[in-house]
Amino acid sequence: MLTRRATFLAPLALVACADPTAGLPQLPQESFTGYRLGPEDQVRVTVFNDPRLTGEFRITDNGMLALPLVGSVPAAGKTTTEVERSVERVMAQRNLFRDPSVAIQVLEYRPVFVLGQVERGGRFPYQPGMTTLSAVAVAGGFNYRALQDTVSVTRVGPDGQAQEFKAGRQALLQPGDVVTVFERRF
Repeated sequence: MLTRRATFLAPLALVACADPTAGLPQLPQESFTGYRLGPEDQVRVTVFNDPRLTGEFRITDNGMLALPLVGSVPAAGKTTTEVERSVERVMAQRNLFRDPSVAIQVLEYRPVFVLGQVERGGRFPYQPGMTTLSAVAVAGGFNYRALQDTVSVTRVGPDGQAQEFKAGRQALLQPGDVVTVFERRF
């Protein structure tokens, strides 16, 4: 009788302890090459010697930065420095300034999203250096049913396709990431 019961319960124990992130690839630890702008980022554009062109702007859904007199400049996937040079080039081409000087500062990053077994899932402001654990913390922390060692992170790649990865507590997030905290099995 004991052998039959052990044979029956063994598969149940494996199912109950299965890691929901087991089949996912590990989240790549990319080298930091500068923040890349994307839709929903809010930036402050400063045009030196012309306060009329200085202001706060949001990157559009199609990845463009629309500026007065300059028009739309591609911004998604570029660093602030790259966009600064693009704006300066357009200003020089249109003879708006002889030697334009532009500075761009990110005021508000795209949000991160935290789902699953947390106290208050939802949309949260991204902060540079944010980890999966700090994202869970701003979502109120793990609830009592949460698997706390690993999460999944869904990230949109440069090709525009979303991919899901396995990540630990200290994995660095990027704006737009979706963190899913799974329920632990008893």
